[in-house]
Amino acid sequence: MPRSVNSVASRARRKKILKRTKGSFLSRKNVWTVAKNSWEKGQLYAYRDRRNKKREFRALWIQRINAAVREHGMSYSEFMGAIHKHGIEINRKVLADLAMNNPQAFAEIVKTVKK
Repeated sequence: MPRSVNSVASRARRKKILKRTKGSFLSRKNVWTVAKNSWEKGQLYAYRDRRNKKREFRALWIQRINAAVREHGMSYSEFMGAIHKHGIEINRKVLADLAMNNPQAFAEIVKTVKK
């Protein structure tokens, strides 16, 4: 008895991947094995970078806070230690935003912490 192959399902699986790789460069969009590999690798990068994005943003906020605090004669570590000691519950994201977009409010926070 000849081997039976479900070609309908196989073709559907391939079409699904090829549809997802639409817009890729050269053979990544239309050669099945290349498209499958590039799509799988892309999914891995997406998973990894959803976590790395959080690290990168935290590092950016710290750099912005550090730059703003140094204008007031403090270092980042001194500032964060003092802000926790004074019980000011503002996270780094908000502090970085204040430092960039509202320097007067940030200066008031620094003044409060310096006392």
